[in-house]
Amino acid sequence: MTNRIGELTSKEVLRGIANTPQITFEITDACNLKCEYCGYGKFYSDYDERKSKNLSVLKAKHLLDFLDSLWQSDMNVSHQQNVYISFYGGEPLMNVPFIKEVIDYIEGLNCSVRSFTFNMTTNGILLHRHMDFLVEKNIQLLISLDGNEYNTSYRVDHKGENAFTRIVRNVDLLRERHPEYFERCVNFNAVLHNRNSVEEIYHFFKERYNKVPSIGELNSSGIRPEKREEFEATYKSSTESLMQSEHYSEIERGMFLKSPTYHSATIFLMQTSEHAYKDYNELLFGKQKAMDVPQIPTGTCLPFSKKVFVTVNGKLLPCERIGHQFALGYVDNSGVHLNFDEIAKRYNGYYQRVSKQCRTCYNKHTCTQCVFNLDGIDDNGKVVKCHGFMNKYDAEQYRNVQLRFFHENPEAYHKIMTEVIIK
Repeated sequence: MTNRIGELTSKEVLRGIANTPQITFEITDACNLKCEYCGYGKFYSDYDERKSKNLSVLKAKHLLDFLDSLWQSDMNVSHQQNVYISFYGGEPLMNVPFIKEVIDYIEGLNCSVRSFTFNMTTNGILLHRHMDFLVEKNIQLLISLDGNEYNTSYRVDHKGENAFTRIVRNVDLLRERHPEYFERCVNFNAVLHNRNSVEEIYHFFKERYNKVPSIGELNSSGIRPEKREEFEATYKSSTESLMQSEHYSEIERGMFLKSPTYHSATIFLMQTSEHAYKDYNELLFGKQKAMDVPQIPTGTCLPFSKKVFVTVNGKLLPCERIGHQFALGYVDNSGVHLNFDEIAKRYNGYYQRVSKQCRTCYNKHTCTQCVFNLDGIDDNGKVVKCHGFMNKYDAEQYRNVQLRFFHENPEAYHKIMTEVIIK
């Protein structure tokens, strides 16, 4: 528990990593595509230089050994928790030997307090070479594809040629050879931009593969100043795109939590409903007791509480969507290097820079703003403006939007409460 506003303790940081539900390895920064909007491409400046480098298996083993020692310690408060082991890139299928060796190592840990699920984000270009292995190890796949051929025209190789045909040929082959695996373990992720729409993406995947894709907006943090105008021309809002759909209601219902409206409504329910519980403490002791605990500013995840992200250079971060300059530690050939006191101090410094705004914000109990996405948060001399700040009027408008959604979709409350929160 936190002891006062804006403070995090080193013990909480340690507990967070000891109970993390996901470990994501950036196993290579090499990629056989050169997507125009890539998070490591021309728009962005907050990542380490890409050098076609692979993460060493030794570093991965050091991290796994470190975590295994925590899983066996008093810091572990999660009984029989499943941990997702994620392979990320670059294009992870360009470093399959790493994947094979790490899976073998994890399977040999004999850890009685954890189970493991393996997953991977891939562009699908090398899928035809490795699909039998992926099926054998039951690896859950998230395949990146933006819709039809024109929709996918930002996904190009190093010669500038559209990768659509190669991707769908491999996806179709996977479905043909391993239909049960495809149905159970394969999902799609599409990036929304000015060459597609939520409606086009939804119908493409529904009609071709009978799948509902995840649709993500372009990351708006870390943009190079000289690329801001081009980025803005490429960017598209998922909510606005959904609202403009001709078959808006059908798509919204079909996408469920993958739609921005249902996602927003679910967060609202989780934060405000008396019948939704974040953890067993709220369920057993009531929300009021939990509400009496001083709140940490912003909606930033506690360090490592959602995942541990390891960059190809061995940097340890709480998420792959934040700049590499925010690394909280590192792993090298000698082991894991984390200073939990220093991590808590850094987070508390970030919190203090926005705490004044948080105290007067009418959205502070339902905030989802991550401090790492605030411009200048790492510059002590700069005034930081929180994008999630709401005055009384803004908060009332936000609340009315959510209540209107439930009024117009009377089945949504039951669907969210039974299919999302209870599960």
